Amino acid sequence: MAWILRNLWLIPALPTLAAGISALLPQRRRAMSAGLAIGSMSLSLLLALCAFAHTLAEPARQVFNFRWMQFGAEWVSLGWVLDPLTAVMLVMVTFVGLLIFLFSVGYMAHDENFTRFFCFLSLFSGAMLGVVIANSLLLLFMCWEIVGLTSYLLIGFWYQRPSAAAAAKKAFITTRIGDLGLLLGMVWLYGQTGTLLFYDHGAGCMEHGALSLLTAQTTSIGMAVSTAIGLLIFCGAVGKSGQVPLHVWLPDAMEGPTPVSALIHAATMVAAGVFLVARTYPLMSASLPDAASAATTALQVIAWVGAITAVFAALIAVAQNDIKRILAYSTVSQLGYMMLGLGVGGVAVGMFHLITHAFFKALLFLGAGSVIHGCSDEQDIRRMGGLRRWMPVTFATYAAGMLALCGFPLFAGFWSKDEILHAAHGWSISQGPFYLGAFGALLTAFYMTRQVCYVFFGRYRSGAAHTADAQHAHGHDHAAHAASKPHESPAVMTVPLTILAVFAVLLGFAGTPAWPWFASFLGGEPLSLDFRRFAENGILPLMLASSLIVIAGLALGWWLYGRKPVEDADAPDVLERAQPGIFHALQNRLYVDEFYSWTIIRLARWGAVLSDWLDRRVWNGVVQLVAWTVRACGWFDASVDSYVVNAGFDESCRGVSGSGRFFSMLQNGQVQRYLRTVGIALAVLMVLLLWSRRG
Repeated sequence: MAWILRNLWLIPALPTLAAGISALLPQRRRAMSAGLAIGSMSLSLLLALCAFAHTLAEPARQVFNFRWMQFGAEWVSLGWVLDPLTAVMLVMVTFVGLLIFLFSVGYMAHDENFTRFFCFLSLFSGAMLGVVIANSLLLLFMCWEIVGLTSYLLIGFWYQRPSAAAAAKKAFITTRIGDLGLLLGMVWLYGQTGTLLFYDHGAGCMEHGALSLLTAQTTSIGMAVSTAIGLLIFCGAVGKSGQVPLHVWLPDAMEGPTPVSALIHAATMVAAGVFLVARTYPLMSASLPDAASAATTALQVIAWVGAITAVFAALIAVAQNDIKRILAYSTVSQLGYMMLGLGVGGVAVGMFHLITHAFFKALLFLGAGSVIHGCSDEQDIRRMGGLRRWMPVTFATYAAGMLALCGFPLFAGFWSKDEILHAAHGWSISQGPFYLGAFGALLTAFYMTRQVCYVFFGRYRSGAAHTADAQHAHGHDHAAHAASKPHESPAVMTVPLTILAVFAVLLGFAGTPAWPWFASFLGGEPLSLDFRRFAENGILPLMLASSLIVIAGLALGWWLYGRKPVEDADAPDVLERAQPGIFHALQNRLYVDEFYSWTIIRLARWGAVLSDWLDRRVWNGVVQLVAWTVRACGWFDASVDSYVVNAGFDESCRGVSGSGRFFSMLQNGQVQRYLRTVGIALAVLMVLLLWSRRG
């Protein structure tokens, strides 16, 4: 057994240990806390690179399982797995996470809870790394829930702000709804297979024996048990990865510090849901044996949910004005593309977009953090403008991330997005997801061009409308910054941006049709460079069509916002003037939150009121009645005991006691009294005898 496999647990354990130590440090130990976090993540990155190198040499899946807990005659086993999927995710999470940690040193420099922030950040990363290495759905679920806990702590990091506290609760509760489905799926899977180990030398729940058992059984509605369990597990992914209809928490997660947004939206929490689907892909793709039911797998639902989410979130992003909220809805949309890729193309297609997206979305969020930092905590894009003159490094790197997100030719997102669209175009079930994906690509190019034009072009429209929340968060004085000019961020923030920008440009070349290294690595297939693949299966025409769609979105965005830059921060948006009704509906997120408030939340509130009434009036009355009944029984029992049982017993005792006293008088030890008694008795006896003879 390779040493890296035996010690794979160290990769999540090191950041978790750093979090534990930081939790015991006083707040003034800022440098030590940051050093522990960055140092532990650096060591985890080195170990992840070792695991990646080992997997390159030996791509076959390797597992390390051990017994954890016994109940009855059964053992619950845990373990970790090292395969190409694990290796590439470990490198991505640790590398992107390390850059975000470094960026945080500058961004959170003025925060009084600096030490606590790095404690939570380390625990968050350690939990996500635990999700990645887990070879047991139970171990994955444990780490999954720690990810949920730390997301609550980080989103609500500035808990003194009501909006942050509400966003943290919203994220925690919404993701728990999805996790309930995941938990039910776990229980059902264990009940059917007797194990939650993914791979166990042929006995795991993702291996042929268990899958054959699951597909051979059907539910009452004719669905394969494998599909039903897969859909329940997918519920957890819907919650964590912000898919419709559980997407509502993700945009509100912007209430946390910007590095948290970057970590959640790029490398950790939202990636966990996509990774869960990839890890359980054998179960998701299993179906009933007959050909007619081959389409009734969980993947069909995943593909449609992903396609709908991609377009739904992109539409909302068109009308947002908060720089981070636009990126948040962009993340929801791109997660939809990842789910679409998994549904129609397989693990390599969806995961390739996850990896490229992690880099350019981390770049965009950190770039947004640099903009906010340089504009004295302003987040409204309408009150920015012309920043490319004051923040050239931020502008150049942000432009690279924006083009990668849009799928501009030769950037990372171009290759991964096109692979998804190509797989969707060839999907035998329906062409609907393909057209939704293409429309989403047009919208992505449009809303990102709108954002860049607002932020970096035109004239600076001042930062007079600073949010008090952001000022409190960073300790900046409003009056001192109201009239200040934007400024470039320090090197500790711009260097990570530059590194991420390089990957946003070059990373996509690891998955081109001519050299599909990523798919070959995950699938364990031989790799070769062949440019003739561009001419196969309609790849080149589709790439050209995709490029034209992106260019059309960029051109439309520039025509409306760049050709004539916005001059007045309070002027209505171009789209708002053209279609105010549609624009306001999109600006209000298509009223999904309001719909939930008027339906589900109101129903829950009514249920709470009804439960309270039942508790006070019905159940409490029943409890009081039982209490009075018990007290009456106690009184009756005490009365019987006192006046019947005790009285009879006491009288008997007194009679016995009196008899005892009488007889004690006869036996007092005086012989004279004994003789006198005998004499009297003889006399009485003689009288009785004489009397009897006489009669």
